[in-house]
Amino acid sequence: MLEPQPIVAHQFDDLAQQREADHLGMWLFLVTEVMFFGVLFTAYTLYRATSPHAFAAASRHLNVTLGTINTAVLLCSSLSMAFAVHAAEQGHRRRLMQCLLLTAGLGLLFLGIKAVEYYEEYREQLVPALNFTTGEPHADKIQLFFVLYFTMTGLHALHLTIGIGLVTLLLILAWRGRLTDEHHIPVDLIGLYWHFVDIVWVFVYPLLYLIDRRH
Repeated sequence: MLEPQPIVAHQFDDLAQQREADHLGMWLFLVTEVMFFGVLFTAYTLYRATSPHAFAAASRHLNVTLGTINTAVLLCSSLSMAFAVHAAEQGHRRRLMQCLLLTAGLGLLFLGIKAVEYYEEYREQLVPALNFTTGEPHADKIQLFFVLYFTMTGLHALHLTIGIGLVTLLLILAWRGRLTDEHHIPVDLIGLYWHFVDIVWVFVYPLLYLIDRRH
């Protein structure tokens, strides 16, 4: 059976030029995503600077154990995605499929743990505009923290869900023999996206979970 040959679009001279353009396009897309999340991080930092005690009190309502476990889960998924990229470059189809399956599974595990966290916060009445109730001082600032918390973690979860869908698509293509050592650029690009999503969480985790945990 003949392996599928990489398709070079008509606007490119050769496959190498097409690969460079694909990588450039993905990096430009990720830059826009950095700016998007950067606005959220900046807003969070400014509000936290003006209300440090309220934000610290709000942070103590979060389940730092589950947050830490989820951080480890995503770091492991980045490792498995890196192995998937290497397997694709080497043309190891079976290893590629295994690594992609593991990556998607870890992503789903992260979302499952996050859902448990959200349920806990709902039971504690910490969801703004739905059932937020607290008798603590600076309740308005605590509510603001949770507005930012659900916005940041919700958008991250959305990006991760998209990533899981893309990794699943790669798994299907690999199973059909459409990804070879000469046609692995989709794995490279989606790998970049997956690592970006993981990096976003690396910033989100300490900003939200590790505020003044000494008290």
